[in-house]
Amino acid sequence: MYDTVEPNVMGDEMLRNAVEEQGPSEEAGIIAKMEGIDFKDVTSLRLDFKNILKIDNLWQFPNLTKLQLDNNIIEKIQGLDTLVHLVWLDLSFNNIEEIEGLGSLTKLEDLSLYNNRISVINNMDSLQNLQVLSIGNNNLTSLENLTYLRRFKQLRTLNLSGNPLSEDEQYKLFVAAHLGDLVYLDFRLLDENIRDIANVRYQYSIEELSHNETLERVKEEKEEQDQRELDKHKAAYVEYLNGPFLFESMYMEDVEGTRLSTLPGVAELVDLYRTKCTEVCQSIFTYGLKHHEKRTAEVAIFNECLQEAVTENQESGARKIREFESKNSELLYELGQITDQQVIDAKSLQYNQDVSQLMDVLLILELQLVDQLEDIIKDYERNINELVSTFLETVQGLMAQIRDLENQHHEKLLEFSINMLERVLKGEMDEEMTDELRVLFVDKDTIMNAVSASHDIHLLKIDNREDELVTKINNLVSNLIQKVQRDELQRNRKRAAEINIYIDHLRDELDNLDAHEQM
Repeated sequence: MYDTVEPNVMGDEMLRNAVEEQGPSEEAGIIAKMEGIDFKDVTSLRLDFKNILKIDNLWQFPNLTKLQLDNNIIEKIQGLDTLVHLVWLDLSFNNIEEIEGLGSLTKLEDLSLYNNRISVINNMDSLQNLQVLSIGNNNLTSLENLTYLRRFKQLRTLNLSGNPLSEDEQYKLFVAAHLGDLVYLDFRLLDENIRDIANVRYQYSIEELSHNETLERVKEEKEEQDQRELDKHKAAYVEYLNGPFLFESMYMEDVEGTRLSTLPGVAELVDLYRTKCTEVCQSIFTYGLKHHEKRTAEVAIFNECLQEAVTENQESGARKIREFESKNSELLYELGQITDQQVIDAKSLQYNQDVSQLMDVLLILELQLVDQLEDIIKDYERNINELVSTFLETVQGLMAQIRDLENQHHEKLLEFSINMLERVLKGEMDEEMTDELRVLFVDKDTIMNAVSASHDIHLLKIDNREDELVTKINNLVSNLIQKVQRDELQRNRKRAAEINIYIDHLRDELDNLDAHEQM
């Protein structure tokens, strides 16, 4: 270890030097020496024996597949988030105490953490492509901790030598039993004899472990399925409307309404309100999903029409270019053979005229396409707006029904509460009245204020949910149209540039021919 060594900073100079030091035999070195250093082109980087304390500035190497950071004084795994293409990582012979910072390295196949200070194997869930793990000479003590490695289905090579747990007499059998697909342990082939003995010895614990893993996998699959469903609902802007979620949200912050719902007779009112509110929410949810399907279909039709128009126009342009090249390739050949200047001038003039005519044809085709796409985009915008307008009209009508239900519930609750107040003042409800309720039933103003406060909270929740839905769907329309228009502008500019570049190329061919003849 290098605790007393003065640490170095992973600055640009160190990184540049490291790239150059890899020499012309390495891809990175060739790039550095011939073209100047472009870190984006570097795929392999060696930073061993640099006295590095902190991993930093590696975001400049987004295409790294191999990174060597062994024999430094690194204490914390960090700064690797952008290295998403990394396949091989060596962090051996450092001062690392905890496995962390590897979440983005989903392509990693070979990881070395040999000779560090790690006491627990964890925080590696995303490394599902891991095939080789070297974590010997650390502070691992628990054999049970090794069951964490069962999640890595591709793991075939494992080095744990030099850890306290490797001294356990059950060590090799435990690993062989619990990591059934492992081929090499501590640089030696796991023979079938040991595996057979291990499977017998740990049969029942492995069965229980496998059963628990199956249950966990089923749970995870269910969670993933639920998340996919939720994402689908969010795309339709009707998430959490397929049940009593909106209704329940009204009471989450409604202290007074929650207290009043415990009154005898009020629970029935609340249940009725809940049932009717949930039914309307379910109607919004079902309608929203159907509308999302229509909207998605409209987008697909638009993209298909757009692509057909572009493809047809491109094919027309390609035909014009082939016709020109077929006619003028022979003309260029003749110009290279003719010595009569008058003939050369005449044919050169004809060539330039043909080039200009081709340019006009290609530009006219592009203008025609721009007009055609403009009409398609206008139709698309109109169709989307009509769809969304119908959607909003229907949804806002259903939201109005929920408000009506709230108003009806409010009136009934108010009437019920005033009647209850009269009974409380007469002393008829002493046994059924809790202390929390009693503070509400002191006079008419207090109870009316409590019921009104509950009503206001409910209406606010309804309004906020409606506003959220309306805002999101309107933003969707705006973003869809803006993206289409932006993409079309970029396409048009790119096509115009392509035409100009091609025409310049054709003219350069003639100029180069003239220059060659003059030589």
